[in-house]
Amino acid sequence: AIGPYKGGLRFHPTVTLSVLKFLGFEQTFKNSLTTLPMGGGKGGSDFSPKGKSDNEIMRFCQSFMSELYRHIGPNTDVPAGDIGVGGREIGFLFGQYKRLKNEFTGVLTGKGIGWGGSLIRPEATGFGSVYFVQHMLANLGKEIEGKVFSVSGFGNVAWGAIMKINELGGKVVTISGPDGYIYDADGIKGEKVDYLLELRASNNDVVQPYAEEFGAQFVAAKKPWECAVDIAIPCATENELTLEDAKTLVKNGCFLVAETSNMGCTAEAVNYLTEAISFAPGKAVNAGGVAVSGLEMSQNSIRMNWPKEEVDMYLHRIMKEIHDTCVKYGKRGDKVNYVVGANVGGFVKVADAMLAQGIV
Repeated sequence: AIGPYKGGLRFHPTVTLSVLKFLGFEQTFKNSLTTLPMGGGKGGSDFSPKGKSDNEIMRFCQSFMSELYRHIGPNTDVPAGDIGVGGREIGFLFGQYKRLKNEFTGVLTGKGIGWGGSLIRPEATGFGSVYFVQHMLANLGKEIEGKVFSVSGFGNVAWGAIMKINELGGKVVTISGPDGYIYDADGIKGEKVDYLLELRASNNDVVQPYAEEFGAQFVAAKKPWECAVDIAIPCATENELTLEDAKTLVKNGCFLVAETSNMGCTAEAVNYLTEAISFAPGKAVNAGGVAVSGLEMSQNSIRMNWPKEEVDMYLHRIMKEIHDTCVKYGKRGDKVNYVVGANVGGFVKVADAMLAQGIV
């Protein structure tokens, strides 16, 4: 109702029709919050790229696009990447679309910089989450400078969040992987972030080598939510922060949690955190990723590439508008219920558009 369908393609064994319907439904309201003219969608396959050669993945992507191309287009439906669909897969899909349609157009986002992609797309979700936290803190009369953060994961989202927190004067003391987490009281910054990127580039997603390299504390098979911090930013996986974790965070002095991974907190944790401290849901906090995908669509439509500073400026503005929407619909007395604000704010825009267009 408010723009072309927009959402990720997921290649993972857990993909089913019901999962995609749920994700598409959620995506509709997340996209509505961005203030950009985008509807919601989701697609994918239960094909897993894991353990496959590049040629096998390319052939699957080409076959997949041979069926999908009829249903998508820059003004109809613009898919992006998701789990199992990164830059390599987007490239294969885009190449097959060009072959079938004989046109170079912005039909996919997450493309390479040299062929229609946008700057800061990889780090956009992390950057956006920190901008959202910045506005949450301003609403509380506080600022990021001097605050201590706990971050989980160390993919693109965590990397973007760490860089932006450091830039704004905060200190990140944790990072995690499948083997456990590290606690670095001196802060994860500078050459330490570069080391993490090198570690990840070597397809080594464990964090223990970081502890050995820099003399930090490594805690095996645990999540970083037991550390005393001011702000927690879950950036890893679904349901990574439980009710028990939430209670531990609050007990140790945490006063703000910004859910950056999709459904990173369990329902019980969300209910508890919403009542106990300032909590914002992923629908609002991690919308920076799809927002920059929307900005990539805009750049494609005018055949231009904006400089990094311009994309970052638009991203910051969008995250402020999302925060303002959450406050508008979620304010309850002197406190803001960001869960209610995000849900109602996203829904109202879609509902109003549908009513105005006679769709319902």
